[in-house]
Amino acid sequence: MSLSISLIVLSSQLVVAAADTVPKFDIGGSCKATASAAAGMSEDQPVKRCISDEQDAQRQLESQWSTFTSSSRVSCAGMENITRSYVSLLTCLQFAKQAK
Repeated sequence: MSLSISLIVLSSQLVVAAADTVPKFDIGGSCKATASAAAGMSEDQPVKRCISDEQDAQRQLESQWSTFTSSSRVSCAGMENITRSYVSLLTCLQFAKQAK
């Protein structure tokens, strides 16, 4: 029982730490996975497009990170630890900002 509590505490600290700075994702792996789902294009086209989109979103996040509330950063960063996408993280934060 104490092990699971320790893991919960540790994971919550990691999410809080992620709220201070833009998280770092390996966009290459996620873009290759996305490319395998694309139909009718060579694999390089969607991978290059995906990487470009992810890099653009990462730059936007780095310049706008402090404009998002801490609670939104924690919430969205926690969810994006699954998808590992800057585009998705930016979208989540923009929606949270508009909702307020």
